[in-house]
Amino acid sequence: MQPLSDFPKDTLKNIRFILTDIDDTLTENGRLPAKSYQALERLKQAGLKVIPITGRPAGWCDQIARMWPVDGVVGENGAFYFIYNSTLRKMRQRYWKNENERAADRKELEQLRKIILDEVEGSSVASDQAFREADLAIDFCEDIPALSQSAIDQIVNIFEQAGAIAKVSSIHVNGWFGNYDKLSMTRILFAECFQTDMDLAQDQIVFCGDSPNDEPMFGFFENSVGVANVLDFVDTMEQQPCWITKNRTASGFVELSEVILNARSATSI
Repeated sequence: MQPLSDFPKDTLKNIRFILTDIDDTLTENGRLPAKSYQALERLKQAGLKVIPITGRPAGWCDQIARMWPVDGVVGENGAFYFIYNSTLRKMRQRYWKNENERAADRKELEQLRKIILDEVEGSSVASDQAFREADLAIDFCEDIPALSQSAIDQIVNIFEQAGAIAKVSSIHVNGWFGNYDKLSMTRILFAECFQTDMDLAQDQIVFCGDSPNDEPMFGFFENSVGVANVLDFVDTMEQQPCWITKNRTASGFVELSEVILNARSATSI
């Protein structure tokens, strides 16, 4: 990982898309501070496409797509994308699996929920579970006393033994059935909504994240950026960001947004 301050200015000038994780990337101590929202607003006003790529649930993503200054959102680690057309007042929803498949998966995930809560002492279902369509989120530090790394590993193992995918964020272990992740649904969104092949548009995209569930994005994007708290996970991550901010969490994202905006401003002078 190289410091963000060394990011080539000529590359920054070409950026058209800002992809960003939410928890502990846009947020700070569990909240979305004004500085992050203002950064999103400024990026969008500058003509950039801004798209959160998150593990958060469908219910939250509906609100984000409607009310935040963004151009779409990928949620539940790639289970869907939502894009809201404010002119037509219409939400476009694209899921990886159809409604019947998601319903069947939820029945299996309910059985896993019971097993995890029985076997992993102190574990809890995430408070946002009621708003989820496709996955099961187990809280390990958001609203409960932090679990040990061995407990987190045990949760992951239970998911994987059942044939589910398990990804660790900065607050949850998310489990689901299906061969998708943040990257695969982002690729579909780019093709269907922006008529853009991500492989050919690498130089136009920045991704910013902070934790292991961002690894597919870190591994793919040449311009991947980690906010400084990604260092908390670096020993457990095989795929790491190319660049790292000086600041942690929301302040790191603001740092990135200012670097991009300053580069664009210098171009227009």
